[in-house]
Amino acid sequence: MTEQQQKTPYDLPDVSGLTIGILGGTGDQGKGLARRFALAGHRVVIGSRKAERAQQAADDLGADLPVSGAENEAAASGADVVVVAVPWDGHKALLESLREVLAGKIVVDCVNPLGFEKGKGAFALPVEEGSAAEQAASVLAESRVVAAFHHVSAKLLLDPEVDEMELDVLVLGNDREATDLVQALAGRIPGMRGVYGGRLHNAGQVEAFTANLISMNRRYKAHAGLRITDV
Repeated sequence: MTEQQQKTPYDLPDVSGLTIGILGGTGDQGKGLARRFALAGHRVVIGSRKAERAQQAADDLGADLPVSGAENEAAASGADVVVVAVPWDGHKALLESLREVLAGKIVVDCVNPLGFEKGKGAFALPVEEGSAAEQAASVLAESRVVAAFHHVSAKLLLDPEVDEMELDVLVLGNDREATDLVQALAGRIPGMRGVYGGRLHNAGQVEAFTANLISMNRRYKAHAGLRITDV
């Protein structure tokens, strides 16, 4: 048994057969996650306000991948796990419109509430509930909300020359079974690892740290991610 295996306190579940719906999947982050999950063998449904736009995004990823497009409601209802990757300004309204269809589902929120100001760059926006993920949990009282995938470069996700995503994904939530499942999903992407990062009330600083990564990437012309040591 290796040292790393000795440090693993539990086994993560087998998630290989899960269908993943991605709301806001026509944006680069959503499309990138759709591509990587499809490459890992998952059936993925990209959601959008218009089914035609969603299907075009799916077609852009290649006919050889198990990705299709649908309206957001259909993408959510047909998925085992739903990823929320919509722009911050449409976050709450979309979730409110899908409250019933998302009831009982694991909902993974990767939205970063950020603003941009010329000369100052990216900065975290205040959120009444504390974070986008906590806003999602407030709206979706009957869903199992998990925060994850905030610090993943959309450009690298979409780059066909990048075979492995060398980074850790911080996974936060109040439901142990749900966070285990999302950690396992992160691990389906080669090079990536899901690491439990605390309960959902800690999501605010995780979302906000994306602004720091954007600043690093601009300064160093990089696609910085995170690695957690000694875990």
